[in-house]
Amino acid sequence: MHVGKFVFAQIMEYLPRHEFDACVRRYGGHRRPRGFSCRDQFLCLAFGQLTFRESLRDIETCLRAVESKLYHVGFRGRVSRSTLADANRAHDWRIFADFAQVLIARARTLYSADKFGVALEHTAYALDSTTIDLCLNLFPCAKFRRRKGAVKLHTLLDLRGNIPCFIRITHGKTHDVTVLDHLPTEAGAFYMMDRGYIDFARLFKLTMHAAFFVTRSKKNMDYTRRSYRAVDKVTGLRSDQTIALAGAKSALQYPELLRRICYYDAEHDRRFVFLTNNFSLPAQVIADLYRCRWQVELFLKWIKQNLRIKAFYGTSENAVKSQVWVAVSVYVLLAMSNAS
Repeated sequence: MHVGKFVFAQIMEYLPRHEFDACVRRYGGHRRPRGFSCRDQFLCLAFGQLTFRESLRDIETCLRAVESKLYHVGFRGRVSRSTLADANRAHDWRIFADFAQVLIARARTLYSADKFGVALEHTAYALDSTTIDLCLNLFPCAKFRRRKGAVKLHTLLDLRGNIPCFIRITHGKTHDVTVLDHLPTEAGAFYMMDRGYIDFARLFKLTMHAAFFVTRSKKNMDYTRRSYRAVDKVTGLRSDQTIALAGAKSALQYPELLRRICYYDAEHDRRFVFLTNNFSLPAQVIADLYRCRWQVELFLKWIKQNLRIKAFYGTSENAVKSQVWVAVSVYVLLAMSNAS
């Protein structure tokens, strides 16, 4: 007979109660519909994420099957489908968004010395997005195509520990590059992104904030070469050039010099051309940094396969965002428990 703590209770022990209550008070979540608190709501949604429950009724059925043990896990209100649905509508999703940031800050501290394959003292981030399909009949406000609804999940991943430190949920039609306007910029940090994020005016803002970026060049980019550095072609490098943009519009948007690095991947027979505003790191390190960008795609694939964000328990915008942020919190809690 099991006499120790449940696994779910052990994971929830990493919840900082004081910080959670502060987030609840900040957005008026202390007003409890039917006596169901924000903490009870968080526990229910977290349970649904960890056990991949299909619906609110599914969550209710599973939890009521062990009702005598719920108090020891942390529940204080009575779990029911209607009460949880009311909480998803009433409790502001920003409660869970702010609390996720609290967990993220703690997790990043735990993984601050973690290695990610590149000898780099600076913080390195990878940026990407994924589209989450929605039923247009249930989510008419998220119309993406003629018969399809969708939202986008933009994620900035700290490569030390693969912790998502910035997440933005937008309409499915939102262009990826617009997320750069909302990105928290850290001086001295590296931001890896694919060519879909190339907007020289926005990239120049990163340079003005003393941040570095590494991205792939577009094939039709107009530029002039100013100088070049010798490279060891045995490593796959083909060229390392200092360039200036020559296009009438792009030259105005990014008036400073850029670094253009050409790399050949013999294993996959592919040629890559990288753009960066960093001139001090070796060209091989720049190529390795961009290769690490794949981690954000693996992260987005993992959460879509292992957490409940492809189908939602509620149809309101508040319910959708609450579920996504609880899913992020669950991921970070698992990372924290793994680091301990």
